[in-house]
Amino acid sequence: MISLKRPKALALLSGGLDSVLAVKLVQEQGVDIEAINFITPFSINVKGNLVREIAKNIGIPIKVVDIGLEYLRIIRRPRFGYGRYMNPCIDCRIFMLKEAKKYAEEIGAQFIVTGEVLDERPMSQNMKALMIIEEESSLKGRILRPLSAKLLPETVVEKEGIIDRSRLLDIRGRSRRRQLMLAKELGITSYEWPSGGCLLTYREFSAKLRDLLKHKKRISLSDLKLLRIGRHFRYMDNKIIVGRNYEENQKLLMLKAKSDYVFEAQGCGSPITILQGPKTRQAVLKAAQLTAYYSDQKAGLVHIKYGKEKPAKSIYVEKPAKEYVELLRIK
Repeated sequence: MISLKRPKALALLSGGLDSVLAVKLVQEQGVDIEAINFITPFSINVKGNLVREIAKNIGIPIKVVDIGLEYLRIIRRPRFGYGRYMNPCIDCRIFMLKEAKKYAEEIGAQFIVTGEVLDERPMSQNMKALMIIEEESSLKGRILRPLSAKLLPETVVEKEGIIDRSRLLDIRGRSRRRQLMLAKELGITSYEWPSGGCLLTYREFSAKLRDLLKHKKRISLSDLKLLRIGRHFRYMDNKIIVGRNYEENQKLLMLKAKSDYVFEAQGCGSPITILQGPKTRQAVLKAAQLTAYYSDQKAGLVHIKYGKEKPAKSIYVEKPAKEYVELLRIK
């Protein structure tokens, strides 16, 4: 008896245009697709709501997986190194594909689909990197990259006739022209813009993370959440974080540890500042000066209150010069 069961694939769906197009190209060949999306402590879309909406729009079920602190192991010692900043793209891809492989086996998917484009990203999407990723994730020949498939070695599912290679594409490089044209042809309008999903690709955020890893061995999720908030400064063993607006001020109050000091200028608009580390006289002075610098008081001594729960102690400081502030800034 001939089996009428449709082939099944698991897609890594980031929500970007490339991954959406990859899904559509495979769907057009009569393949059932489910998707998986990984949220790391460094994902910009921390709740996965947008990618769920995108999956709904293209008609596929999706599993969103929060990796959490487990991902820090990769960040600390990436086997294949970093990209331009703190982004360990090759190690990250291997990690996610290994996790995807486990889920693919659970749901009976025969292969994995990704939106990778040959040479679109210099570190992780050149030919050598793509082959390393396949080998290290134990998925050699089982990763289909529809947008560049004609430029890559033939996969198992192509050899078996499950996928028609002639209907796949040969896109290469960083230009988005062909993807945008294809999206228009297919009527795809819901997707995220490229390179916006990972904070590790940003210089400022990477500097803050590098500083955290250097000065703290045991890192919590609160530590990582704080990296997203405010202006960050370093004074010896102290981290000082200054809020930028009301929303950030409230988040700083929520995420502060019990041992952290809170600083606030009196009688004027003020940021919330938190001081982590030893509460020495000099550390308190630095935190007070930074609070004064970003307060709304224009001149004269600034009255700063500080303390653990409710700021009760007082200190009066002058606003420091910009050059002084920049010396303390983590960058």
